[in-house]
Order: sequence, then structure tokens, then C-alpha cells
Amino acid sequence: MDEAALVMAARDGDQRAFADLVNAHRNQIWAVCLQICGNQHDAEDALQATLLAAWRNLDKFRGEARFSTWMHRIAANNALALIRKRKANTTLTDFSDPEAPVTLDADDSAPRFDEQIALRDALRDALQQLSDDIREAVVLREFGDFSYADIAEHQGVGVQTVKSRLNRGRTQLAQYLRVNTTVEP
Repeated sequence: MDEAALVMAARDGDQRAFADLVNAHRNQIWAVCLQICGNQHDAEDALQATLLAAWRNLDKFRGEARFSTWMHRIAANNALALIRKRKANTTLTDFSDPEAPVTLDADDSAPRFDEQIALRDALRDALQQLSDDIREAVVLREFGDFSYADIAEHQGVGVQTVKSRLNRGRTQLAQYLRVNTTVEP
């Protein structure tokens, strides 16, 4: 069954068709939630809210954009709403020394896997330092494989604004990683 037929079946209440639609895009939807939220627990909450919202609002999907674009928009909006809510309701205390850089074990026998994990964690921390609009653009482009035009439509801005946000985001990420890690971005 093609995507349009699956959407029609899901609108008629076919949960299997909806599951097929979601399964085709689940990895990208999860990546968007995880990268925007910054942790698995919040990403799971955002993903659950996304799936529920998509199911409840299938009748509002007009088909002007691809189904995946529509789902990514819902995921990004839910993830951003969740972190805004958490920020408003939570006071975070950082007990670490802000002057101490993150370092990896310099032992040459350390597996490359450790460096990958350290870089992933540092990147997640760096993403949290970006403003919401820049983080969303970076996540949609780098983890959601969105085109500039799709991101522009999603954010309600022009393509040049998206390119500017991506440029600023990449610059800020690289700067954060250079200052806060020993891993090269």
C-alpha cells in the first residue's frame, strides 16, 4: 500500500495502517525527539505525545507536505514544548567545575568507541546550548534529513533564514566542542 492509501486507511481508524506509516519514519522521528530533548527520558515522552497527537489529528493532515514532514513537525513541536515546560518547572544546579574541560583518557589502547560516546554526549550537551530555533533547524537538517525548503516551511521562515540558522548553529557547536572537549568536532 502506498503512503496516500495508508493515510486514508489510518483516517478510517485502521491502526495497522497508522503503525505502518509510523514505522517507515520511526528512526528519524526518534532522532528528532532525542536531539531536541537531549535525554532519552524526555525524548520518550515527546515521542509518545507525538504519536498520540498524530493519531488524533490525522484528519487535519492535508497532504500538502509529505507525511514524514508532518510527523517531524509534530515531533519537533512536542519536543520543544516539553523542554520549555521542563525549563519553566525545574531549577538545575550544576555541581561540576565549570572551568574544568571534559577530557578523554589519553591512553592509546582506549577503544575508539569511548571517543564516539564522548563526542555524542558532548554534541548532545552542545545542542542544548543553542537557541530553540537554531537547535530545531540543526536537528531537522542533520538528524531528520530535511531539505532547506522543508525546514523553512516547518519553521515559517525563508530559506535564507534557515541557512543562516544552520551556519550559526554549526559555528556555535564547533566552538562549544573545541572549548569543552578534547575531541575534534
